[in-house]
Amino acid sequence: MSTEDTSRLKELQGALRSKMAENKAIADSFRVEDGVVVVSTAQKTAFDKNMTDIKEIKSLISGLEAMGEVESWGSEARESVAQAAAAQAQSFQQFDNRSIGQAFLDSPEFKALANGRNGANMSAPFQYNGSIQVKDVYTTLPTGTMGNNANAVFGTVQRDPMITPPKRTKRVRDLFPVRTTTSTVIEYFRMTGFVNNAAPVAERVGSQFGVKPQSSMNFEGAQTSVKTLAHWEAAHRNVLADEPQLRAIIDNELMYGLRLQEDAQILNGDRTGENLTGILKTTGIQTYKWSSGATAAVNGRADTKADALRRAATLSLLAYYEPSGIVVHPNDWESMELTKDANGQYLIAVSVALGGEPRVWRIPLIETPAIDEGVALVGAFGQGAQLYDREQASIRVSEQHADFFIRNAIVILAEQRLALAVKRPESFVRVSFDSAPA
Repeated sequence: MSTEDTSRLKELQGALRSKMAENKAIADSFRVEDGVVVVSTAQKTAFDKNMTDIKEIKSLISGLEAMGEVESWGSEARESVAQAAAAQAQSFQQFDNRSIGQAFLDSPEFKALANGRNGANMSAPFQYNGSIQVKDVYTTLPTGTMGNNANAVFGTVQRDPMITPPKRTKRVRDLFPVRTTTSTVIEYFRMTGFVNNAAPVAERVGSQFGVKPQSSMNFEGAQTSVKTLAHWEAAHRNVLADEPQLRAIIDNELMYGLRLQEDAQILNGDRTGENLTGILKTTGIQTYKWSSGATAAVNGRADTKADALRRAATLSLLAYYEPSGIVVHPNDWESMELTKDANGQYLIAVSVALGGEPRVWRIPLIETPAIDEGVALVGAFGQGAQLYDREQASIRVSEQHADFFIRNAIVILAEQRLALAVKRPESFVRVSFDSAPA
């Protein structure tokens, strides 16, 4: 800041202190009579004028100080745009917005593998514990980093274009607050009934103290074991040097396949062999049929599928659980979204999207082929059932499989271990879209 600006700033600060002192003197002269502040018209006018001047002077001071900061910033040596871009590329890996495949490529386990310390075998699996965000990292790199630049600073050139397969962006797992466990067996109590006798109670009845009523909860011991979900894919050893291709295999195929199977197990696991006990296969969940809804004779219009979901949500609420999620098949969700009234207006349009998140009747909704068409699940995910992670998804690479060593082939294995405990079966309602009520 120049000497002239500094002098002007001091003058304004002095004027501000003077005006504040004047207003303080005026405020000290206010009288209080019988709890009421007595202020003359002249005092109020002078006080208001000083406050206007104070605000104006304060604004001028802030402006001069801001100008001084800008001048100081402009006088400093600034790095070039190229330097800033290089710094961005160098620090890119500090941000945890990577896909699992990219995190694997950045991991010490993969770097040790790429350096040939263990041939093509990983000494330890890579396990990713960060938040999973599937994102194309190349869109955030400085222009010119990839493409025709032979000295690319990230990965190697992929000669054939990669086509990302369709993905389900929302999964059943998203409805759960997932917990971790170090056990292989989860023991828990399953509530099978609840009688609520809570009531107002008198302190005394005559000479006796009031007797409190007893509520009853029926529990039964249950347990579930941790299960392993896994699959592998063969690839040529050269993918270890082609980072984009390796990342695509991990993200687009291996991890995606695990997620698909995870949804299927959470919903429909039948407990046989190494399957989980899915929510829809759990004894004690409630059921509701579309055909059980209000008839056209009652309210002039038959129930829609969306009406059936709302009535199922009521059953969950009547069991003292607030539903936190709905799972439907894409064909059923399409049918609900396209339902129109007699005037051709969509019935559910106002209830579908809130901030881009599919909802119906204010409840988050997941559409997935993992649930059968004609069936929906409404319930209190997280409160009525709990998902446990024993081991989050891990990646391992090895050439020690069959004759892969002499064929320059490797195995890329993805696996995870998890358990599901349905503790409050009555908090879930299985909806059958059998037929519209007559």
